[in-house]
Amino acid sequence: MASFPVINLEKLNGDERGAVMEQINDACENWGFFEVVEHGIAPEFMEKVERLTKEHYRKCMEQRFNEMVASKGLEAVQSEIDDLDWESTFFLRHLPVSNISEIPDLDQEYKDVMREFAAKLEQLAEELLDLLCENLGLEKGYLKKAFHGSKGPTFGTKVSNYPPCPKPDLIKGLRAHTDAGGIILLFQDDKVSGLQLLKDSEWVDVPPMRHSIVINIGDQLEVITNGKYKSVMHRVIAQTDGTRMSLASFYNPGSDAVIYPAPALVDKEEQLYPKFVFEDYMKLYAGVKFQAKEPRFEAFKNLDATSTVATA
Repeated sequence: MASFPVINLEKLNGDERGAVMEQINDACENWGFFEVVEHGIAPEFMEKVERLTKEHYRKCMEQRFNEMVASKGLEAVQSEIDDLDWESTFFLRHLPVSNISEIPDLDQEYKDVMREFAAKLEQLAEELLDLLCENLGLEKGYLKKAFHGSKGPTFGTKVSNYPPCPKPDLIKGLRAHTDAGGIILLFQDDKVSGLQLLKDSEWVDVPPMRHSIVINIGDQLEVITNGKYKSVMHRVIAQTDGTRMSLASFYNPGSDAVIYPAPALVDKEEQLYPKFVFEDYMKLYAGVKFQAKEPRFEAFKNLDATSTVATA
């Protein structure tokens, strides 16, 4: 098995740019995931985000999680649980309008830090999208524009903690799925592992690395690239020791953005994916998140076919 792709973004500024761009392209085509280091977000700032996130979990969420486990009798389960994830989460929306001020229990310092973190990640997401454009032969800004809709992209962070689990063989931290959206930027715990992706029918660990950010491709980028870049199944394995922190930030199309393969990428090939409105895709995804992605695309192909017939 080839080793998991770790990419030093600082090297884009020197003689190694061509090699780094090739690394990024290979990761997008063959892994659907890669890890970036030297990405421009200061290590001290990331440590602050991590400290405040872990403090907030201990102070405000740990007891609630333990009560949920007790009420469902999860510590004593004897058979595999397939309708529940062993995670404690809340969601921060950044774009088009932030909801950070409305989230209960967040102290002012944490709110301020998460706003700043979101701004840095938004910038990084847009830089990465332009690197993908360059590799794909699309004009600079194409992917950002494709995500724009009428109000700009949607962007939010799922803040998760995965506490120690007594039965990790029976309860997943997070069940296997592909991400519905655009490009995902993950700041994960560097001490407690658990994230795995499916490559060549095998589950591969995504290595926890200090101060790195894990990038993965969502379903919408698969559609826009006409399958050149693919979203891949991934999951979180619960651990018996340690609480794993995970901050997954989703840079997604706006709700009314119309998503379809980039014409420049289907000139000489068959268009493999349908055209749809992102919000419609999300409504479908909500009910089938933990199932294969292909039937989701097929459902919209069939819709596309019937609407074409109706207007013919």
